[in-house]
Amino acid sequence: MVLRMSERIPDDVAAMLIERDETQVMFLRTTDDPAKIGGLWERLEALVGLRGRKFFGAFDASTREYRVCVQVREDDDPSALGLESGTLPGGRYLRARLRGEPPEVYERIGPTFAALVKAARPDETRPSIEFYRHRDEIDLLLPVAESPAASHLANG
Repeated sequence: MVLRMSERIPDDVAAMLIERDETQVMFLRTTDDPAKIGGLWERLEALVGLRGRKFFGAFDASTREYRVCVQVREDDDPSALGLESGTLPGGRYLRARLRGEPPEVYERIGPTFAALVKAARPDETRPSIEFYRHRDEIDLLLPVAESPAASHLANG
């Protein structure tokens, strides 16, 4: 089901409840500081390359920690690369897809997540996730708490 919340989420962004599987990742972590985050993205991309990779950002609001992540491949060795390994949790998420040219599209991430938080009850036990589908397309994934209302919306 697609949710249109024109007063909260920009008209050109549709929010949709989705279910996603957990994802095994390698990552670097930092505080929620844009200057530090940008440097970590550059470092991660230099370590693993861009071709054929799936990249994610994960933000834990309770600790203010941000992780730059890449999905693990069978032949990856996180420790040899100086990376930590972990899992992005699966479950129910409210997804908004942003399209646009960098860096402008990156500037829309924070405000769009803020609008998603107003539109749904976040599950604070899981991080918010940015899935970098393409250079100019990002899925923002807000974990939502399970509730009868959310189940009804998802089953539509």
